[in-house]
Amino acid sequence: MFRYLRYLFLVALGLCLIVVALANRDIVTLSLLPESMATFAGIDWKIRMPLFLVIFGAIVAGLLIGFVWEWLRESRQRAEAARAKREAASLGREVKRLKAKPAAEQDDVLALLEDGGKAG
Repeated sequence: MFRYLRYLFLVALGLCLIVVALANRDIVTLSLLPESMATFAGIDWKIRMPLFLVIFGAIVAGLLIGFVWEWLRESRQRAEAARAKREAASLGREVKRLKAKPAAEQDDVLALLEDGGKAG
């Protein structure tokens, strides 16, 4: 059921993108700098492209910036999770080591408790 809803959503999204692209086919000129600043700096970079490419490019750039921003913001949580995982593994190894410890190496008090106080 959810698979069909996902497909329906993707089709609707695709149709919306196609409609936006068809409605914004006019050619626009993108400049790196304003005219006066471009002549002063000697950099007159311009490109002509359809408006819908500018719109879609801005959406993709915004998504990528947002993903990178969140990845950087969550680095503390990832580091904390990795530290907790290492600590849990270390504690697990210590528990296994302590369970495998021979009876001769056990503490005298523990040995007395296990014998039920019958040692003489």
